[in-house]
Amino acid sequence: MAMLHDTIYALSSGATPSGVSVVRISGPLTKDILARLVGSVPTARYAVRRTIRTRNNQPIDSGLVLFFPGPHSFTGEDVAELQLHGSKAVLAALFEALGEMPGVRMAGEGEFSRRAFENGKLDLVEAEGLADLIGAETEMQRRLAVEQSAGGLSLIYDSWAKRLTRARALIEAELDFPDEDDVPGSVSDMVWAEMERLHHDIGQHLSAASAGEIIRDGFKVVIAGAPNAGKSSLLNALARRDVAIVTDIAGTTRDVLQVDFDIDGYLIKLYDTAGLREADDRVEMEGVRRARVALRDADLVLLLVDMTNPLLPDDLDQASPHVTVGTKKDLVDVVSGHYDLQISTTTGDGLLELRQVIGNSVATRLTGLSMAIPSRQRHKDSLAKCLAALENAISATDVNLELRTEQLRIAADYLGRITGRVDVEQLLGVIFSEFCIGK
Repeated sequence: MAMLHDTIYALSSGATPSGVSVVRISGPLTKDILARLVGSVPTARYAVRRTIRTRNNQPIDSGLVLFFPGPHSFTGEDVAELQLHGSKAVLAALFEALGEMPGVRMAGEGEFSRRAFENGKLDLVEAEGLADLIGAETEMQRRLAVEQSAGGLSLIYDSWAKRLTRARALIEAELDFPDEDDVPGSVSDMVWAEMERLHHDIGQHLSAASAGEIIRDGFKVVIAGAPNAGKSSLLNALARRDVAIVTDIAGTTRDVLQVDFDIDGYLIKLYDTAGLREADDRVEMEGVRRARVALRDADLVLLLVDMTNPLLPDDLDQASPHVTVGTKKDLVDVVSGHYDLQISTTTGDGLLELRQVIGNSVATRLTGLSMAIPSRQRHKDSLAKCLAALENAISATDVNLELRTEQLRIAADYLGRITGRVDVEQLLGVIFSEFCIGK
């Protein structure tokens, strides 16, 4: 990121107009800026009410001013916060005054958090947890993000890194002092037993990654069935707003439509797909192809069957987790066939039960898990590579110790990449570009 030693500023609160806006400033010129804007630097960490003025002594606004001297601040640098009225004009005047000062510029995305990382105030997992906390929309997303941003996940990774470091140190000692009495020859037996336990711990943790992704990115529920089985009507009924065109013409849905909603604190991504049938025109063929892709990636399939005309697509993979839902219950007197659930989107009958079925599916999948679980593909990839290197070290019993120790070093390196304890320069731009300005 360019000009790392500049002093940066940004709006850290929500969009204007608002009751209050918070402007954050960080960098070596923070004290000079405060002296110019409000006359002096306030006592550290005490809020004072001041008038903020331009270079020509014209008042911009009156508000609260806070000063946090480095290194005891969010970024580790000198930081100031100005709490002003949330007016576009007030902010425009303040930003104009700040922009006139040499060495002072507007912050880029995530630049405050990046400085916090580079000054050792946050590691990468905590920084990502912070970004997820800002973006959290459901209760479970909030819990997952709090666990990460508070360092719960980093604590686990750091403890594993220490176990790897200790193992490497013991093996190095055996290699360096093979004849010493106080370094017994059976040390390596103990070490490899411990590494097998570590391998098991990391494997268990990695197996929970799909649960972390479900909480963070959503539980994918796909509505499937023959054309005109009532798929779009169900999407609309569950979402309680019209998002799909509902007609009696077979094959109306030509793409995968999606709506998000919250069940029991979990983000549910509901997909309405094209009816599964042999399509004639190219557009509908593409819709059916996309429907099959959505089905392949689904966490749960709602297989809809029109009870007035019970058709089942021949080629539906019955192995995927699915619930068979009979539709148009209001039009049927006698139900023939087996259905897990019967609904009518016209009367609303059975919709509450269907929501409960979806909620139970997520809860069953994620029951008993702590929130200290990986939730990003980046975490998963590094953990998988760490596990592979550990596996190589443990299984290579006929290889000399130096080469096995090198595999342990590689495992530790992949672990360190998750928290940023090793060189991760190429990752930083990607990670912090996801943040909003002012964080």
